[in-house]
Amino acid sequence: MLVFAMTAHEYAHAATALHEGDDTAYTLGRVTLNPIPHIDPWMSLLLPTLLWFGSDGRFTFGGAKPVPVNSRKYRKYRRGDILVSSAGVIVNFFLALLFSLVFVLLGLGSLAAPAAAAVLETAQRMMLHGIWLNLILCFFNLIPLPPLDGSGVIQGLFPTTAGRLFDSLAGNPMLSLLGLLVAWRIFGYLFRPAWSALLILLHPGVSYS
Repeated sequence: MLVFAMTAHEYAHAATALHEGDDTAYTLGRVTLNPIPHIDPWMSLLLPTLLWFGSDGRFTFGGAKPVPVNSRKYRKYRRGDILVSSAGVIVNFFLALLFSLVFVLLGLGSLAAPAAAAVLETAQRMMLHGIWLNLILCFFNLIPLPPLDGSGVIQGLFPTTAGRLFDSLAGNPMLSLLGLLVAWRIFGYLFRPAWSALLILLHPGVSYS
């Protein structure tokens, strides 16, 4: 579920960039739902594995290779920047909605076919992980700090002069590192909106679990 969530996130960036006129990701084979071109050895494999086993299966998190874009190729720079930056988090949120629906359908299937209840219960657990991971990816990437998606949205919303200043700050590796360290420190607070969203999405389907 994590690999699919990350792949869909990066695919959304790449496909939206192509739609807005930038073929950079397309030429690199990133407009695909095949996870292999999106996998980063550390962020996609080692980190999730270490977190999973280190927490005895209670938690995992990871990321994929960022999709390269050339904003100068966008037909409309500001619109393209906002759409491409927000595409990943929008897809993650809608995947959480989709998995919530599937969770309910699996519960209905379990009621209709008790013999398959064990298999459908396992599938429901997968959906639960999918909802949670997609919500975490959504809210984490909304942080307006480079290189996270929220910074691109904020930059696109700024007036031109302020946007250039933000872009110059975002290009400073030390500031980016400091921003990510701050984001990691406040990561626990992201569980609050993500957990609230999880409860809201699952509330209608509780009776089907």
